[in-house]
Amino acid sequence: MLQSRFSLISCFILGIVFLIVGIICNILYGFHTYSINTLYNALFHYDDSKAHITIVTLSIPRALIAACVGASLAVAGAIMQALTRNSLASPSIFGINAGAVLFITLAISFINSGLTLQALVWFGFAGAAITAVLVYSIGLLGRGDLQVNIVLAGAAISAFCSSLTSIIYLVKKENMDTVLFWLVGSLSGREMSHLVAVLPYIIIAMIGAFCTSGSLNVLSMGEDVSRGLGQRTNLIKIVLAIIVVLLAGASVSITGPIGLVGLIIPHVSRFLVGINYRRIIPYSMVLGANLLVYGDLIAKQLLPTEDLPIGVATAVLGVPFFIYLARKRG
Repeated sequence: MLQSRFSLISCFILGIVFLIVGIICNILYGFHTYSINTLYNALFHYDDSKAHITIVTLSIPRALIAACVGASLAVAGAIMQALTRNSLASPSIFGINAGAVLFITLAISFINSGLTLQALVWFGFAGAAITAVLVYSIGLLGRGDLQVNIVLAGAAISAFCSSLTSIIYLVKKENMDTVLFWLVGSLSGREMSHLVAVLPYIIIAMIGAFCTSGSLNVLSMGEDVSRGLGQRTNLIKIVLAIIVVLLAGASVSITGPIGLVGLIIPHVSRFLVGINYRRIIPYSMVLGANLLVYGDLIAKQLLPTEDLPIGVATAVLGVPFFIYLARKRG
């Protein structure tokens, strides 16, 4: 664990530098290799050449979307783990990602396949919010440990939403290609307009996460302690739930469901900086962005002729490390 203030700040800055390097490498070393001079010219002396078009319209948006989605999912997972006091909490395990995908699939298949991305974002938010409320409500109805009940409810709702999505995908064959765009959890084909559509919600949610990090510290100690210290726990929970829905819904609206990021990264952050959420939130943001950026870069290098979905890459990278962390903590 990083102890001194100097080491905390130094490692955080190092993480940002590492992220910037990763974004640049992701742009330069993808399915095609470009020089740093080509990237500079594409940004400042654009000339409609094939290399410049590829860099500006495909490579740069893909790298930036990977960073934003990774950061969003990691921060959402950190907040959920504090809010529920459950180390297994994450948008994917609690079914929030699956719910958002289901609502987007419903919108594409039954309303209008030509819906704008801005409209689909709101369907993603609605699916994430309804799923979150449903999982928490079912958890409250069960007997025994609330944390265990919520995990079981999340797993059940996630499986249910995924099954409905698969059924819709098979029945509405005329919209199969459009639906598949969100089902595979991929960065392929994403454009800057996709990021621009959700970026305001991500920024608002990130600011909210930073502002409520102090309240998260108190809330993570238990509701009785939180009330005893004068916190308005119900209001704080509502605000935190909105932040999670914005982050998870925005992420799914761009890339589809990507698992493990929101589960693993908060554990890594706590391993590095302790249990202070004023530190966990910024570290989760940077580490989550790094995970998806480098995961995508590695996937493109390992399979240069195939576009491996980023969800597969995060599973390959994340599962062994998470098992190692779990054994260390045990």
